[in-house]
Amino acid sequence: MREEDLYPPVKALLERQGYEVKGEIGAADVVARRGEEPLVIVELKLRFSLGLYHQAVARQAISDLIYLAVPRPAGKTARRALKDNLAMCRRLGLGLILVRLNGKGDALAEVLCDPGPYAPRKSKTKQARLLREFDRLVGDPNRGGSTRGGIVTGYRQDALRCAAYLSGRDQARGAEVARETGVIHATRLMRDNHYSWFDRLGTGVYALTEAGRHGLAHWGGG
Repeated sequence: MREEDLYPPVKALLERQGYEVKGEIGAADVVARRGEEPLVIVELKLRFSLGLYHQAVARQAISDLIYLAVPRPAGKTARRALKDNLAMCRRLGLGLILVRLNGKGDALAEVLCDPGPYAPRKSKTKQARLLREFDRLVGDPNRGGSTRGGIVTGYRQDALRCAAYLSGRDQARGAEVARETGVIHATRLMRDNHYSWFDRLGTGVYALTEAGRHGLAHWGGG
């Protein structure tokens, strides 16, 4: 599909709503007019990009009714990215039109969202989760912008405390580890064993694995 292939279905969509539509007017890909109403401007592109958003935001100096029109994405990665781009359009007050081929090979345009002010709802659950992680993390062990693989989380710090306690013992009960380290959920943490640091020797009894000793040495004991 080429950019110009997006024009006929977008034009047909707008004409069904009573607009007079013309392509390549000034710097705009598509301009639609209906009486004395504000102009509708559509930017046609084959994919989302920062440049596309720049263009659309610049068109908002002309009209509030600015749409992006792109082909409907194919593939799991592209479909997941569509959700993020839809949120971006809403945040910027832009409309979004998707163009897809039907079974007959004809292109059809559908509006995914219309332009308008956007006030995102705050998630108290996500905010509480972030605050819990903030409070759980001891000190400031991470450099902002570092990669996910090298990040010290509150969970990892708890695992390190458990590992440090076990490093001087052949084995210990989970309740003992919890009491001595202050890691309330030590037994569950060692049972889940996400880092393969702990060996379950019996009911509620754990020892440190060789991987745990390496992890303890690598992370500096928390």
